[in-house]
Amino acid sequence: MLRVYHLLIGAVLLVVVPIGTRFVLPQSSQKPETPSNNLVSPTATPTSASNSPTDSSVNTENIWLTVLGKTASPDGWQVLPCQDNASLLCVSANGKPVGTVKLEVYPVKDNPDFQKHLTAVGIPFGSPANNQNNEYQNQVSKALEAWVTDFYATVANKGKANNANKVIVSTYPPQQITIGKLPGIRSGYLKIKPEGGVEEQQISHVTYDGTTLYVMSTSFAPGAVRGSFENLESLAIFQPYLDAIAANLNLPVQNSERKP
Repeated sequence: MLRVYHLLIGAVLLVVVPIGTRFVLPQSSQKPETPSNNLVSPTATPTSASNSPTDSSVNTENIWLTVLGKTASPDGWQVLPCQDNASLLCVSANGKPVGTVKLEVYPVKDNPDFQKHLTAVGIPFGSPANNQNNEYQNQVSKALEAWVTDFYATVANKGKANNANKVIVSTYPPQQITIGKLPGIRSGYLKIKPEGGVEEQQISHVTYDGTTLYVMSTSFAPGAVRGSFENLESLAIFQPYLDAIAANLNLPVQNSERKP
């Protein structure tokens, strides 16, 4: 109980303490997990769990099989594409599933709002990507920040509409990062209960490859069945490794790897 109390205090501090160049990991009285020193390529491990890491019979439609690069995780943890799910990455600790990370793919041809953000920063939609150009990367980052601003507005509006219990919603300042070889933005939010304690936390990474938005996200959200961790402490332990996973994604996807 004391350990959870300390964790909740650390989460509340995220609301009141300015966030610097990266997210602040909630504090816990538990001895920190010792991180793996090396990034390792994902390998399949046989398992009987239906929502656990893949084996040799994995559903080949899972997008993570294409984009997942080298992974980092605490000692005793495993990170692999889930079985029978096209968008989830399964995370387990000492053989026990503890959470999943979701990857959503949005063709920008079907997203007029993001097309407007591209046009606003000087990138007409449909123009060739130029990820080797610093100016182009800065323009993409600005468009992605505008996308995050839209997302935050949606979260805030939903909070106002459903805020009979006076939950406090606090968003993280968007942070520019690299996702694979692409410019990206890390963002997220906290929902704090009026009596104290975290009701929900979400962490997202978004990037754009010239035609498609990729949104990698996970959360602590009781009741969620996709892209969430079973408890806040497990998410806090794994949170620093999300950046490493994002940085090593195989993005942009090579044309030969795209399906017609």
